Amino acid sequence: MIRVKICGICDLEGATTAVEAGADLIGFHFCDSDRRVSPEQAKSIIDALSVRPQLVGVFIDQPADEVRQIAEYLDLDLLQLHGSEQPGFDAGRPVMKVLKVKEGQVPGSADWPDPIMLDTWSADQRGGTGRTWDWEAARPLLSTRKVFIAGGLEPGNVGKVVSEFKPFGVDVSSGVEARVRVKDAAKVRAFVHSVRLAEALA
Repeated sequence: MIRVKICGICDLEGATTAVEAGADLIGFHFCDSDRRVSPEQAKSIIDALSVRPQLVGVFIDQPADEVRQIAEYLDLDLLQLHGSEQPGFDAGRPVMKVLKVKEGQVPGSADWPDPIMLDTWSADQRGGTGRTWDWEAARPLLSTRKVFIAGGLEPGNVGKVVSEFKPFGVDVSSGVEARVRVKDAAKVRAFVHSVRLAEALA
């Protein structure tokens, strides 16, 4: 089953919507981001959920000790590394390195464990950009690695990605928002539905 990750969760309503829609993972930004939340805010959201999905913390070039402290406080399942972190980064939890695709070129991934995430390269943004890239560039990796595809996904195009590329997972944040920091419940449900429908028809 393709994993669905709803990222940039900022409030309980967004988290609840994601979980009820069937998201497998929800992500919280603890980095420099418009969607940043404090560990305390994230904990209040997580503690109020009736069902606990896998929890992902998003970090950008933060010290391993800081990341470890947040991960232990929230019992995170996965650490998503969006910066210039080097292989071997250890904060006591599994990591998912985000590799940025530039001009159709996928950076080397051999030194990073599964899963990895492929996202759009940007000169001025280190986090997610909300912009698509040439997904065809991922095809060689998809047969050998557990790859999350991110960048510009939304309910209208995620079905195509699932049908054509069958990634290990898909990740969305801005593509299911009503506005920054606020998830649109109908878009979240439509996104998950599109993934599951495309998966069933594949």
